[in-house]
Amino acid sequence: MSQGLPGSLIEDTRQAAIEVLLFNAHGPYQGLPRTAGWGYPEPYTRDWMIATPGILVTGNAELIDAVRRILIALAGNQTSLGHIPSLAHDPNECGASDTTPLFLIGLALYRSVSGETRFLEQAGQRALAWMRCQAPDERSLLAQQPTSDWRDEQWVPGYALYTNALWYACLRLYGLETHAGTMHGIINQPADRPGCSAGLGLADAPYYALWAYKVHSSNRFDLLGNSLAILFGLADSSRASAIISWYEAACERMKKTGELSADADLAPCLIPYILPQDAHWMPRYQRYNQPGEYHNGGAWPFITGFYIAALVAAGEQRLAAQKLAALCELMKKSRTPGLKFGFNEWFRAQDARPLGEDWQTWSAAMFLYAAQCVEDQHAPFFADWFG
Repeated sequence: MSQGLPGSLIEDTRQAAIEVLLFNAHGPYQGLPRTAGWGYPEPYTRDWMIATPGILVTGNAELIDAVRRILIALAGNQTSLGHIPSLAHDPNECGASDTTPLFLIGLALYRSVSGETRFLEQAGQRALAWMRCQAPDERSLLAQQPTSDWRDEQWVPGYALYTNALWYACLRLYGLETHAGTMHGIINQPADRPGCSAGLGLADAPYYALWAYKVHSSNRFDLLGNSLAILFGLADSSRASAIISWYEAACERMKKTGELSADADLAPCLIPYILPQDAHWMPRYQRYNQPGEYHNGGAWPFITGFYIAALVAAGEQRLAAQKLAALCELMKKSRTPGLKFGFNEWFRAQDARPLGEDWQTWSAAMFLYAAQCVEDQHAPFFADWFG
């Protein structure tokens, strides 16, 4: 039983999450796993690779086999240069900045659990070669095009925190420690220091910049990127503590202003929201990315799972248990009538209304990973990376 949580609350949610994942383990595209119970029948690379840590900690043979099958499909549809497509069954769906590093992470974690240390070795080496070519000036940080990572309706150009945190994890998982050390140093340089190549640190905030490129940057707070920076050890203990304190205080302020629901312990993915009068506002946001919704501050359970893992890694066990209890309650909400657990994709920040697809693979899987972190009081696969 997880620290400070009623046994029935977490166990009921855990069993429901496993049932969702078993339902999603087979879909209509070549029998490959589906991304959501109804809305996304396709085997999306990003979703399943992000779900991999949560699936692997279950020890469930059928679910682990689903990971194996999707890894094999991705390797089979990899481009000749090493890029991994966005859909496991479709080699023509290319262009994402995060699918290749996510594949490398999923592959490494699968190898560690299965004992198949050279599983898909050629595909892994091609993917590493592709990643090395994504730094335009042959430095350690990767650059990306806008809307090419998980935020398909948000402009995040240049050196993004999220994708560079993923690449840093890849370097560590594949034993490329010298490169990882160089990258660690660059990321922790200020993004806004004149005359220097951009890092992702900020002079006036404890967290990392959302993105930076030459003289441009965004100092909005990216919860996923900063959670990964803590979990993977890019942030030291003092910085991690400061990041967490800043984020929790910001959420409390937003509850008082009505920007964040006061009735649910939500974790908005972006602070502050991008408003129509802001310089970074895009015309499409009017329809797809309103403030407090989707990538513009919506609350995504899979990101909350990573945040809980980061809290555990940073020694914030009580806060992590509190967040896990809130996530259990959130996972009950659904858009589909009659569901006991919805495992919805994302929630509007202002009122905790579910607006994504129900039975979402990464929502269920990252709940399982967060629950395991709280129970073990360490983050599986990355326990020795922090500090």
